[in-house]
Amino acid sequence: MTAAAADVLLNRRKRHLDATPLPRHFHGPQRHSRLRLGLQPRAFFPPLPPEAKSFAFDMGNFVSGLFGDGHKDGGLGVYRGWVGASRDARDLTVATKEAAGEAPHLVSRRRVGDPRKATLAAVKRKPFYKEAYEATRKFDRRLEELGSEVRLEEEKLAQLRKSAKAPKEDLSELFEPLTAEEENEVQACLYSGGPSSKVLVLHESSNIEVSKEKFRCLRPGGWLNDEVINLYLELLKEREKREPKRFLKCHFFNTFFYKKLACGKNGYDYKAVKRWTTRRKLGYELIECDKIFVPVHKDIHWCLAIINMKENTFQYLDSLGGMDHNVPRILARYIAEEVKDKSNKVIDTSSWHEELVDYIPLQQNGWDCGMFMLKYIDFHSRGLSLSFNQEHMEYFRRRTAKEILRLRAD
Repeated sequence: MTAAAADVLLNRRKRHLDATPLPRHFHGPQRHSRLRLGLQPRAFFPPLPPEAKSFAFDMGNFVSGLFGDGHKDGGLGVYRGWVGASRDARDLTVATKEAAGEAPHLVSRRRVGDPRKATLAAVKRKPFYKEAYEATRKFDRRLEELGSEVRLEEEKLAQLRKSAKAPKEDLSELFEPLTAEEENEVQACLYSGGPSSKVLVLHESSNIEVSKEKFRCLRPGGWLNDEVINLYLELLKEREKREPKRFLKCHFFNTFFYKKLACGKNGYDYKAVKRWTTRRKLGYELIECDKIFVPVHKDIHWCLAIINMKENTFQYLDSLGGMDHNVPRILARYIAEEVKDKSNKVIDTSSWHEELVDYIPLQQNGWDCGMFMLKYIDFHSRGLSLSFNQEHMEYFRRRTAKEILRLRAD
């Protein structure tokens, strides 16, 4: 080997001390990715403004000012972001899960197997004829599953045929247009000038008053407040007493009940609501009802839970299409204690069903959840299917304003 060749070979095998060090990302396993560092881009939505929790927040105007009048989803994307990021909504869910004994693990678990066992298993492989036999047996299980699915579909088909033969529901009263006089009253209530603190309605038996400012939540784009919702529920109670043959026997809890029940200092707290339902106050016991309606408020979003005492079922209706299985669990525990305390009877709610509704009307914007909840209650208290959609919400807002102004639900 020549001296020149030896020098070249030496330079190939040895790195010079004064050479520039390689960049960090060349050092193999130490490189970092955006995914590992959690730097992947996130969907943008504006923060929840402080005034959103007031009774006069107008979601429609907020979205128009943010994106312009032509925003295609009516603020639904922004609203979903707020609901998902809501601290109170998360806290409520955690409280109910803890009360039900189903708090989630903070760290997901994954079992790591011994690779030596996998090698031994490959060596000790079963004979081919045994594998083939076991493979054919799998088809037997699949046939059983298909048989169950066929029976289920046949039951659904039978129900559809039965409903098709049933007389059609008369919904004309539910969508009856307001008269010119009623339209003028509603227009003046929602849009005329004057002191915003002026009380327009006082419901004496519940002592609920609604001022001009609180009425404004019934404008298109407004978030419904507790006063309007609770007064409307009082009117539904009075409607049932007025015409008991036309409406189901129902109990309507107000907007404060569920949080009082589920989110006490130690989570679930029956004692906090025990005195809300005495026979002296109600004139009846909950076990006598057909349905019990429970508004569920998750910081900025209204949902509805229904206890069906006649069919022994629970329903959870969310106009965003969500589901919270902890709410029925909390209410199952509540109704068992309530019936035991007030009626001295034992009911086994473990045999009750959580009814998953295939279709309910859903909101298509960021402000109509409260109105959807009220209409869920209104239709269910009549024993009717939920035959409305987003297009009816503006009419329902004006109709609700008219009914509250006249202190009479139609």
